[in-house]
Amino acid sequence: MRKLVVQSFVSLDGVAQAPGAPTEDTEGGFAHGGWLVPRLDDAFLQFVTESTQRAGALLLGRKTYDIFAASWPLIGDDDPVAAVLNHIPKYVASRTLENAEWNNTTVISGDVAEAVAALKQEPGGEIQVHGSGDLVQTLLRHDLVDEFRILTAPVLVGSGKRLFGDGTIPRDLRLVSTQTTPAGAIYSTFERTGELTVGAYGPEQES
Repeated sequence: MRKLVVQSFVSLDGVAQAPGAPTEDTEGGFAHGGWLVPRLDDAFLQFVTESTQRAGALLLGRKTYDIFAASWPLIGDDDPVAAVLNHIPKYVASRTLENAEWNNTTVISGDVAEAVAALKQEPGGEIQVHGSGDLVQTLLRHDLVDEFRILTAPVLVGSGKRLFGDGTIPRDLRLVSTQTTPAGAIYSTFERTGELTVGAYGPEQES
């Protein structure tokens, strides 16, 4: 089975909305877009490059797809990220997109969870989800995510869309790796291990 990996940038208080630009996603009156940009450094670029080079396919929501499709095809294969993204299979979840012009793109217009579950059964490298906050909520509600690669920025954004919404299914995760960038961001990889385990702690539990 292919592994489905969610790669996301979040603030310390869990906001994932519009990390890269002020106008990236202003839904809900979000006014803090671009909060990640001042924390970008060479270590961040290395994280993105190394992670992307492990992708066998890309799964995106419509908004993220439009951003990617408008920029990555303009960048040549001399860029290691573009060399991957422009050639691997891409899947975009959308009920309105009719013609996906970015090379090697397939539109998922029906039941997204069912389509993704089927994709995971096909041979090939890992399926990566970048950004795509609304799509991620669907994947979480259907327990389809196997691994999270999260870069946490040392900022508090306050309001905004969270990576883990109300539909998240309780699960145990295992910390696979973690590192800190010179800009103070923390890059962590977690893999899903199973059902949420609980316990009790305190003196009253010892009697």
